[in-house]
Amino acid sequence: MTLEEQRLQFILHLRSKGITDARVLAAMEATPRDVFLDGVFKERAYEDRPLPIACGQTISQPSVVARMTAELELDKRHKVLEIGTGSGYQAAILSRLVRRVYTVERHTGLARAARDLFRRLDLANVTVIPGDGSQGLAEQAPFDRILLTAAAEDPPANLLAQLKPGGIMILPVGQSDTVQNLIKVVKTDTGYDYIELGEVRFVPLLEGIAKDPII
Repeated sequence: MTLEEQRLQFILHLRSKGITDARVLAAMEATPRDVFLDGVFKERAYEDRPLPIACGQTISQPSVVARMTAELELDKRHKVLEIGTGSGYQAAILSRLVRRVYTVERHTGLARAARDLFRRLDLANVTVIPGDGSQGLAEQAPFDRILLTAAAEDPPANLLAQLKPGGIMILPVGQSDTVQNLIKVVKTDTGYDYIELGEVRFVPLLEGIAKDPII
């Protein structure tokens, strides 16, 4: 199967998994997942599964990326904060749907690689910040949307505080060694509404900046 055929099957598979938002599907189709992977894993880029990247991290399962993106209810005016850049795949998709993406990564090597990749893909509305994602990005708050690609035990209060009224946060919640729940939090005038979206599995949200070898 050619790469083009794989990408077509990829989009058809996402539709079969219940992803119907045309803008999200278009963003997924326009974002080549293979460029975010190295070595033998490039050949598996269009499988619907998480795959290893540097620093012991993973690139998320595409159907989960699509679901999280759709649940954010994005529009072109939005400013979005992503916690956990990883390969940069999720941020690249977000960038095609919103005005500005800020993405924070605790592994400096991953942050550097993602920044270079965004430059190559001409995604000028993504800003990569090496740093402690558990603290959010207070200097750019408030955000219309916040997305965590690492699991917290509870929705972090400091990140909820950086969300605009009416804003949405999507995050996995649960212990790192158990199945987690994907949660949608909507900030209202009187508090927060919580919606469970199903079981997922992500790396844990960790504080601080990682001590990585140079990659």
